[in-house]
Amino acid sequence: MKLIRNGILVYPKESLKADLLIDGEKICRIAPSIDAPEGCELIDAAGKLVFPGFIDAHTHFDLHVAGTVTVDDFASGTMAEAAGGTTSIIDFATAYPGESLNEGLDNWFRKAEAGCSCDYGFHQTITDWNGEICAEVRDMIERGVTTFKIYMTYDTRVDDCTILKVLKRLKELGATTGCHCENSGMIDALREEYAADDRIRKVSSHYLTRPAAAEAEAIGRYCHLAEVAEEPVIDVHLTCAEGLEEIRAARKRGQKVYAETCPQYLVMDDSFYEKPHFESAKYVCAPPLRKKEDQEVLWKAIADGEIQTVSTDHCSFTMEQKELGYEDFRKIPGGMPGAETRAAVIYSEGVAKGRITKEKMCEVLAENPARLYGLYPRKGVLAEGSDADLVILDPAGKKTVTVSEQVSRCDYAPLEGMELTGTIDAVYLRGEKVAENGRVILENRGQYLKRNLPEYF
Repeated sequence: MKLIRNGILVYPKESLKADLLIDGEKICRIAPSIDAPEGCELIDAAGKLVFPGFIDAHTHFDLHVAGTVTVDDFASGTMAEAAGGTTSIIDFATAYPGESLNEGLDNWFRKAEAGCSCDYGFHQTITDWNGEICAEVRDMIERGVTTFKIYMTYDTRVDDCTILKVLKRLKELGATTGCHCENSGMIDALREEYAADDRIRKVSSHYLTRPAAAEAEAIGRYCHLAEVAEEPVIDVHLTCAEGLEEIRAARKRGQKVYAETCPQYLVMDDSFYEKPHFESAKYVCAPPLRKKEDQEVLWKAIADGEIQTVSTDHCSFTMEQKELGYEDFRKIPGGMPGAETRAAVIYSEGVAKGRITKEKMCEVLAENPARLYGLYPRKGVLAEGSDADLVILDPAGKKTVTVSEQVSRCDYAPLEGMELTGTIDAVYLRGEKVAENGRVILENRGQYLKRNLPEYF
């Protein structure tokens, strides 16, 4: 048994000073004061915040894309997550065109055999739609995959007709889908224009050909399709005020639309694409980084409850891989690492700077994703009977981000040199300490999470 004493337990509605007793993999008691059972391990959390284990519901590990493979597989990716306070991830399994959903999911189970240092589940990406795949949606739910993913851009995109059919099928079964919302036609036209002259060699062409309007238009269209289907939906990686307005409009119509954003959109902006030489390729992701003004809009939307979750979209490539697009910006693999800095960034730039409360941090990193992705109350909350997934955070701690201390295999840190206030001292996964001071000390304890249907709130 383990007894965590003197800490401040953090919940979305309030925080309270209490002791917490762990028996095996579960939290067995929470009370203002608990006498230590004989032989119990004592953990003093005085002056520290005790959060539920954080959930990252948007990762891309061992993903084949853009002619290469992400440098972080499930082994290194989940180690980076655990080091940063994440105890559960949900990765995107993909059924590529011509594959069945079961084949796609089987492939991702094999990828996870590399070893996982936090618990893991899958969303299922849909790229084809026919009678067989329509029937297989029920198989996915029976296998614990209760959320899906569709793209409105890339070579995995589906058209509006397919999106509506998918939404109607998910409505029948009580499941939901997230969507990568960007107007593919708008982007393709702009990319063709920029590739016709010397702008093809400029990294800045990446964000200039993926304007906020492309994202906002697609969000609006997605929401209107969901309106017809009468289906709750999720917009993943929201980046801009213009896109948020489309979500607000849908909610005014009475729709349930959930929004996710990512730390990179809260602390980085489009000026990063103007860095000298090829350094700016580090920040190529889609949707791209936006204006500084968008950052504050997103922070306020988190504080006001308009954005429900903050995930990473961790999709890491080395600089050598990024150089696949050295002569053509369209070939730069899109994505960056962020697993191990997510919670620290949200605390430092959000809580410590007064943009959000620690309770809101708990809500968007733990409880809301647990509810939305069918894990609550096993995950996402400090409660008797819940898994003993815990993060002990020192609000007075200081740490500077540097690639030399990074767990991810990526050879750069997007936030290199940034000083963060608030450090993650210890991470517990189902009762066992798996990380300490940014280092994983116990690997490969992760288990597959067979998830329930989403809980809409």
